[in-house]
Amino acid sequence: MWELTKAFRFEAAHALSGTTFGADSEEIHGHSFRAEVTVRGTPDPATGMVVDLGLLERSMEEVRKTLDHKLLNKVEGLGPPTLENLSRFIWERLQHSAKLTRVSVHRDSCSESCTYYGPQE
Repeated sequence: MWELTKAFRFEAAHALSGTTFGADSEEIHGHSFRAEVTVRGTPDPATGMVVDLGLLERSMEEVRKTLDHKLLNKVEGLGPPTLENLSRFIWERLQHSAKLTRVSVHRDSCSESCTYYGPQE
């Protein structure tokens, strides 16, 4: 079994209310984000790849365009723009294109990250 991880970066702004950070969090502010998408499987004997990275990259680019340089509070379907919701949002948009294992979103400037493993049954 193999796991393959591919990442993309995006810059975005958000405002979060109701946190212990208070007014600093409630004001619109921006972050640099890094998303990692991990797929798991056995390489196809014909291609030698777990997943065609070109196809995965195309799908990831569509998600990146949806988030990059946006006010996350206005992104439809995201909900409150937390790391938790970002990782779920990315998963939902990529689940059709690969054998997803997890999606992690990192906010390096704050030394924070969140990983989503998909819906649990």
